[in-house]
Amino acid sequence: MQANLKNKFDSIIFDLDGTLWDSTITVAEAWQKAKEELGYVKDDVTPAVVSSIAGMAYDAIFEKLTPYLSNEKRNEFKNLSARYELEMLSTKGGALYPDLEETLKYLGNKYKLFVVSNCQNGYIESFLKQHNFEHVFAGHQCYGTKSQPKFQNILDVIADYSLYAPVYIGDTQGDYDSSTKAGVPMIFAAYGFGKVTGEPITTIKQFKDLQEIL
Repeated sequence: MQANLKNKFDSIIFDLDGTLWDSTITVAEAWQKAKEELGYVKDDVTPAVVSSIAGMAYDAIFEKLTPYLSNEKRNEFKNLSARYELEMLSTKGGALYPDLEETLKYLGNKYKLFVVSNCQNGYIESFLKQHNFEHVFAGHQCYGTKSQPKFQNILDVIADYSLYAPVYIGDTQGDYDSSTKAGVPMIFAAYGFGKVTGEPITTIKQFKDLQEIL
């Protein structure tokens, strides 16, 4: 873990799933409910299935899970899953990683904080509302807003908030590829869902490590 990153950045852009929280149990329950209601989706949706597709764009997730469905039926499954997902997240939420609130408070005193995720509209808002984080983050962007790739959403946040030295924190290869394409250095959250082939500027094994390095 590199400890020489203090005062190098003006802002931090976080991935959400596998970086700030783990919502796989709630999301799997929601998608499984949609699957059972519709009757034409072949495979059960488990937390392991949800974690395996973490970081993918929302549309791409359902293409991977149901390649055998017509676009019409796939969209029906996706839309019903999305609705149940937001409904359940509003009451059950997800599991925050240890020491997250304390560490975000520390970071928020030094940096502008943002979230960029490949989720649907309303998902980040559910996270913020469920855990009273609306005041913690200066802004956010997601795939569902403009259906554009994560690197472009990172660039949009940089432009919209006039950031000059951001760092991205994520847990998957997709996060690394997106941040690299956006020209933003990445800190790899090794406690999350994925692995990274490349050269993130450093790796954290737990969220509170950020207090030491930033």
